[in-house]
Amino acid sequence: MVAVDTSKNGASFSSFQYSGLKRLGRRNPFLRYGLPLISLTVFGTLGLGHMLQGSKDISKIKDDKEWEIIEERKALSRTGPVNAYNPKKISLEEELKAFQEKVDINSYEYKRIPLPSEGKSTR
Repeated sequence: MVAVDTSKNGASFSSFQYSGLKRLGRRNPFLRYGLPLISLTVFGTLGLGHMLQGSKDISKIKDDKEWEIIEERKALSRTGPVNAYNPKKISLEEELKAFQEKVDINSYEYKRIPLPSEGKSTR
């Protein structure tokens, strides 16, 4: 909106200032379109980075507090509850003997596997 001045000069200060900016934007379109776009991109990136860093810091603090609470309640070590998991000492030879007792490799029966073409024709 342009203010109308009825003085002898015919143009007010605000309309003069606006026309100067309008003329500058026509002569140099970078100032009118490029500079706002680039500044929005840069400042938006900086703002988002700042916000994300803040949320990462807060989540790290929450995780640290939760881990301290769990350690106090359940007396956890780094691998889990203390003395809760003791893996068995199993050797490969013992596993082989146990498997050989389950499976008898000397008594087997031959079974013919049908070819793919034979399977289709029987249907």
